[in-house]
Amino acid sequence: MIQGAAMRIKGDDAGPSSPSATSSVEFDEMMEADNESLRERVAALEQKALTQTDEIVCLRSTLADVLRRVNLLEGQLASAGGSLPFRLQPQVQTGAARNGPVRVSVSGPKESPGPRLRPQPGMRLPSQLPQRRAVHYQSTGSLHSDSPSSASGGGSPSPSPTHTPQQSASPAPPSRSSGPTPTPQSPGHRAAALSSLSLAKRWSSTGDFNGSSACSPLTSPHSPMAAASRLATKSLFNLYMKPANPQQYNHNNTYKHGVRDAIYNEEDGYVRMFLRGRPVILHAPSDVAPSFEITKVATAPQQRLKLEWVYGYRGRDCRSNVFMLPTGEVVYFIAAAVVLLNIDEQSQRHYLGHTDDVKSLAIHPNKLLVASGQTAGHDRKDGRPHVRIWNSVSLQTLHVIGIGDFERSICCLSFSKTDGGALLCAVDEAPDHNISVWDWQKGERGHKISETKCSNDTVVAAEWHPVDRGVIVTCGKSHIAFWTHELGGTLIKRNGIFEGREKPKYVTCLAFSQNGEVLSGDSNGHIIVWVRGGNTVSKVVRGVHEGSVFCLAVTNEGQVISGGGKDRRIVQLDHSLSSSGASAQLSDELGGVRAVAVGRGGRLVVGTTKNCLAAGSLASGMAAVAIGHTEEVWALAAHPSLPQFVSGGHDCCVRLWDSQSRSVVWSSDLPERLQSAAFSPDGTVLVLGLCSGRWLVLHAETRELLVQMVDGNEPIQVVKFSPNGKLCALGSRDNNIYVYQASDEYRKFERIGRCVGHSSFITHLDWSEDGCYLQSNSGDYELLYWNASTCRQVTHSSDMRDVSWATLSCPLNFSTLGVWPEGADGTDVNSCERSHSGKLLATADDFGKVKLYAYPACQPRSLCHTYGGHSSHVTAVRFLNEDSRLISTGGNDNSIMQWMVC
Repeated sequence: MIQGAAMRIKGDDAGPSSPSATSSVEFDEMMEADNESLRERVAALEQKALTQTDEIVCLRSTLADVLRRVNLLEGQLASAGGSLPFRLQPQVQTGAARNGPVRVSVSGPKESPGPRLRPQPGMRLPSQLPQRRAVHYQSTGSLHSDSPSSASGGGSPSPSPTHTPQQSASPAPPSRSSGPTPTPQSPGHRAAALSSLSLAKRWSSTGDFNGSSACSPLTSPHSPMAAASRLATKSLFNLYMKPANPQQYNHNNTYKHGVRDAIYNEEDGYVRMFLRGRPVILHAPSDVAPSFEITKVATAPQQRLKLEWVYGYRGRDCRSNVFMLPTGEVVYFIAAAVVLLNIDEQSQRHYLGHTDDVKSLAIHPNKLLVASGQTAGHDRKDGRPHVRIWNSVSLQTLHVIGIGDFERSICCLSFSKTDGGALLCAVDEAPDHNISVWDWQKGERGHKISETKCSNDTVVAAEWHPVDRGVIVTCGKSHIAFWTHELGGTLIKRNGIFEGREKPKYVTCLAFSQNGEVLSGDSNGHIIVWVRGGNTVSKVVRGVHEGSVFCLAVTNEGQVISGGGKDRRIVQLDHSLSSSGASAQLSDELGGVRAVAVGRGGRLVVGTTKNCLAAGSLASGMAAVAIGHTEEVWALAAHPSLPQFVSGGHDCCVRLWDSQSRSVVWSSDLPERLQSAAFSPDGTVLVLGLCSGRWLVLHAETRELLVQMVDGNEPIQVVKFSPNGKLCALGSRDNNIYVYQASDEYRKFERIGRCVGHSSFITHLDWSEDGCYLQSNSGDYELLYWNASTCRQVTHSSDMRDVSWATLSCPLNFSTLGVWPEGADGTDVNSCERSHSGKLLATADDFGKVKLYAYPACQPRSLCHTYGGHSSHVTAVRFLNEDSRLISTGGNDNSIMQWMVC
């Protein structure tokens, strides 16, 4: 049968009654049906490309599948000594025609269909199901095009091995029934043709899929094939269509993205880059354009950043994380930084070895070594949860243990006490809450001795017993457990028995008395004493606090210090757990007691639930030594003439900080969440943009409310004054920019217009030095220019290439082209700020990094200095008035970091 088909293809004149003729007719029927199916599929693809550019990848995949099937058929026939009666080729075009449709020529002898015959047994037919196969394409075009035509014809596409591109700009559309006539080939030539056909699955540009020719019968909306394809909604092609929503795509594979594909048009002097497939046109200044080289590498600046101060403390969701060292330093953590604070000298040192949130802390019995555990981070390799053991004097990392062993984060850490701290206990916040014991000194990565499931419920504390060897106590939701670590490494668990007493919802904290008894605080406000060496209750002290007992500590004299959350009280009990009468209460601004560290002479350092630290004694009272925000920090504004800055966020609180004294000048509560802030050029007033669309004008010193306005019902994302202070622009999440004129010493604001044109929310704003123009970025990666007096868009962006800008905070700008790392999302760079001297450029990104560039950073390959410390998205960066310091704010880590420029 195959032989007869081969004879028919070669043109042998076998009669219709012969077996060979019958097979050839049957084969022709099969090929014609398949050919028609291919035409319909190609027509459907062309029609889809006209209306849905987001489905271009599907078109590529389907056409590749068509070619693969042709390869399969030709391979089968080649093995039988025949060739296909048609050839399917993508018509690659050059010049202006590159943005036209992909035209597929299906040609060959077309005969009238005969009677349909059933395939004979043993005859191998091509599969009618699309075969999924990963095919790689080399793409240099764009899915969207809004650039001048001079930029679209950049280079000629790579010719297909089986087709010579036509040289005319508008080649004639291929006919359905015309095309290259296949000729008999030798086996060697057939192999070469097969190889060429497999390589024909490359297209030089995604622009080849855009547009359509009205003359093409494959793409005409009135053609019968197009109508048939519209009706065939249940076709195999539609079953494998990718979703139309581009958010469901893998953008790295679907779209051109980043600065790697950036192109510089020397004639018109602009750079074309791509963000998620969207082209962004950035015009070079006239004095830069003639000599600009896009391949040049810009060096990093000579200046560097050094972390000087971290504002805040993590107490909202972490426990047992405040300790006193013999040097007088207080150790605690916030974000990815462990802070060593000297309260008397008002200085900080920082351990920055972690790559994400630090969640636990433990001090070695020698009071020199510190263990800190982190949560899982952004990076799959460097961000895995682990424990770092480091020297508190030199800040040198000694051991990194548990990489690949922990699943989520290390919520509890404790060094053993009876053997000089040779072992380390760790609890993972994974669903099973595994507890593990480590010989941390064995090698650089330590050695895990044992591991087992700790509890079904949340574990909040784990401590080695200070007197009984090999005993670990853990507690958490509805449980307390006593573990014995035997010499062989086995962990034996005994649950605490409450013996008919009221079982608390949470056992919240642990401590050990001088005689070795275990003390536990719970959510009922009670302190329970457990029998030494057993798991039964010895004594219950009721009503120590109103609400939960959040922490317990024992002084060298045997007194017990208890901290309450709801009542914010610190209570001292004697060795018999009777009240000594000494107590103190924290202010509502500081919050409840989360952790207590006991120092010499009765000195206490308290971490609070509102991310603050207080120090003092029960006799003299407690005073704040560190204040922090409790929710995401978004608003950040630097004072124009003083070394001060304002911060605020979703905790409905705004604070003015002094960077030299590292303290709060004033703090004020707001009626709702704060999103943005800006000082007037003279520093007398402060404009605050809220999340409801309301914005306030406060006097910067007295905090008097001068003006209250509302624009829309969406957050005010950004606020900027013009250099002379007469105009104020507010960018809203409702896609509009509202421009106001200020008068009467900022006590009166009149709206002069609204800038309408962005298709997404406003993210950044800048004023020109003369106050006549605005530039703005939006959430869909647009850079637009506006006439401030008329609030109308400047449509010819090339006219704005030589405008000098008073500030530069728009990340999408020619001068900030280099801040976009390859593969970065358009939303990854959250903030950008040029120094007042115009020599430096700082950015804040979604990966917890602060970066410092030399300004201008207009080269796609711009080197920079990168700094960690934040553990969440960095929301804003601002240079202070003399450029001597940079301030950065964190999102979920609630931190503010002050960097020295040196």
